[in-house]
This record gives sequence, C-alpha cells and structure tokens, in this order.
Amino acid sequence: MQLKPINTFTVTLMLFFIFLVLSLSGILQFPSLSTSIQQFNNPGPSKIESTPHPFTDLLGAFRKWDSQVGCVRFRERYRDLIQAGGNGSASLQEIGGDSECGGLKMNHVSVLVKGWTWIPDNLDNLYSCRCGLSCLWTKSSVLADKPDALLFETTTPPLQRHSGNPLRIYMDLEAGRKRSGQEDIFISYHAEDDVQSTYAGALFHNGRNYHVSSYKKNDTLVYWSSSRCLPQRNRLAKSLLQLLPHHSFGKCLNNVGGRNMALTLYPECANDASVTPKWWDHLHCAMSHYKFVLAIENTVTESYVTEKLFYALDSGAVPIYFGAPNVMDFVPPHSIIDGNKFSSMDELASYVKELANNPVAYAEYHAWRRCGVLGNYVKSRAASLDTLPCRLCEAVSRRGGRNAGA
Repeated sequence: MQLKPINTFTVTLMLFFIFLVLSLSGILQFPSLSTSIQQFNNPGPSKIESTPHPFTDLLGAFRKWDSQVGCVRFRERYRDLIQAGGNGSASLQEIGGDSECGGLKMNHVSVLVKGWTWIPDNLDNLYSCRCGLSCLWTKSSVLADKPDALLFETTTPPLQRHSGNPLRIYMDLEAGRKRSGQEDIFISYHAEDDVQSTYAGALFHNGRNYHVSSYKKNDTLVYWSSSRCLPQRNRLAKSLLQLLPHHSFGKCLNNVGGRNMALTLYPECANDASVTPKWWDHLHCAMSHYKFVLAIENTVTESYVTEKLFYALDSGAVPIYFGAPNVMDFVPPHSIIDGNKFSSMDELASYVKELANNPVAYAEYHAWRRCGVLGNYVKSRAASLDTLPCRLCEAVSRRGGRNAGA
C-alpha cells in the first residue's frame, strides 16, 4: 500500500512542536546578548533581574556564566583596575622594584623572633630576596647568634638600645595597632606604619583541609562561625541570620549542635584520620559547601581587614562582610558583598536570596579568580605576611642593622 505524501504544512507544524519541547526542557540554550546581572563594583540593593533557579552545582553556574557573559566582558568592565594594577589607593604600601636597591647597606640580614608569637613556625627560613639580599628569619638564637634585629610581638622590646646592639622591631596586627614606644621599626596592618603586613597571604591558614566542594547547599545559604562572642558582633550576626537559612558553628549562636559538627555534616573535611581535629582545622572545607560566609570583624576601623574575610574568599564562598570601610582596596573586584552598602538587613537578606537563585549572577562573584582580574588584590597579597621577612630585612638593611645609630 503506497503512503500518501506528507504536505508542507504538516512537516512545518511537527518541527515547530519539536523545537518548542526542546526549548522548554532546557536542552536548547541560547546565550544572552546582555548579562542578566547588575554591573556595579559595590553591590547594593539593586534588584537582580532573572528567573529564579535554585542551583546547587557551582561548576554548572560557571558554565552558564561563561556562555552568557565570559571573561572578555568581565575584563572590559574592570579594564581600568587591570591597567593600573590596582586603584592607586593609599591603603596599601607600594612594594618597590630593583630600582630601590641603592638604599641597602647590608647584603645579609638576620632577624631573631623573641618570645611567644602567633606567627607560624614555617615562616622560619633563609630567604633569597630581591637586590641580592639574603634574609634569615628564625626563632633560634643558635642560628642567629648575632642578629641584626630582634622582633617582639607579645612582649615589649628593651627600653634602650646601645650602639652595636640589634635593632628593635615591634609588631601589632590587632585593631589598636599600639606602638610599644621602644621600637626602631613598627609593623602593623596599616600602610602608614613602617612595614605593613596584610592578612591576605596564605600563611594565615596553615595546616587546614583545603578540599573545596563544587556542591553548594541550597536549603542553607550562609555559614557563620565565631567563638569569641562579642555582644556587638553577635547582635549584628543575629539580625541578619534570623532572616536567612544558615548554619552557625563555633560557640556563638550555634545552631548545629557543637563546634565540631562540621565533620559530621562533611566527613570529607577530616584532614588526618590519625589526629583528632580541632574545629578550625576544617574551617575552609566546611565553608566551601555554602554559597555565602558571614564575615564580621571584631573591630570596625580603616584597613583592618583580617583573615575572616580572606578565609571565605579562599574557600570558594562569597563573603558577606561587615568591617573596614575601605575593604574594597584589599579584595578583588566584585568578589564580596559589603553589608555596609545596604540600608537595612531586610534589604541585604533580599539581595542574598535573589543572588542565591541566580547562577549567572552568583558566578560573577567568582569571575575575578577564573579570569585573572585581581585589581588591588595584587598589592594586598604583595604586602602580606608571606612576603614580610624579605620586606622587613630590607628595612633593617637600609638602617644598617647593628651599625645603626643608638
């Protein structure tokens, strides 16, 4: 039996219905000519225009962002910061090049760290620095039997320094940044002091488990951890967290049943099966399962941007930050949510919820890392604890070490 030929109208109608089904199922996706995210450096209460999509796969969000926005557009948006290598802010000390080598008076400098200090032991090393300078940083008086400088942190330097004695260095990275009054060189987090040390370096979080999850919780949006329950910080945290689904670890406002519950929730965060972990050992790994991490400084003051913020960035979460008013001078472009830019907690919570349901807008907060758009973060890392030994030894060398005037 011969089949009747299908007319053109029937074929067209069938193709139309097939196309419609594929489009609605999401199999066919078309890149947008304009991004669905707001273009602003310091995100405030602007609405995110998108169709809600409560995603959990971070890598999937990255793929959507790549197809709809991409690194070319992101770099263009922050072109000025890329070309300038930062925004020229006075918040960070300029780390000079080899052109400044002429001021050095010594080719080798030894710094002996005195007394207890929170500085990690693996900072102890012999460094090959720029300008042909070598730098010994050590806690051992055997290795540095005739040090050029003594570094104090929790104890004060000697009241007087006589000619031929080591230079006295005092370091205070806390918010007060109080000088001892007896030092020759003062180290703090602030650019106005002799030597700056930001919290942006890797040495502030040694020995942790750095497993980063690609899965982001969608029923619990915010991670919060604090074990120093300052009343003002607790009130601020509570006012936001009561508006958002969250997990609170640590002592303060704990709602998960204990500080070490992260290992129960995320067993892959156990760093070493032979060692009983402390709650801070799995800090980064636990953070990585959440879309947002609440970071609140103990003290709000200019340039005091601590590891609380940089831990969250390193974990692959988006920090919700309350702290230094000039925080954007220390972080990559479009990498954090500055809570101070919102007029109310309700406004901030609404923005966070909208962002959590928009994979493209959320992925934009990770674009700086994926596209290499670091802005002023380059300078923030260059002035961190990671580079402190060489920079401090340069300062000692310029003064002549033991040969400096009393």
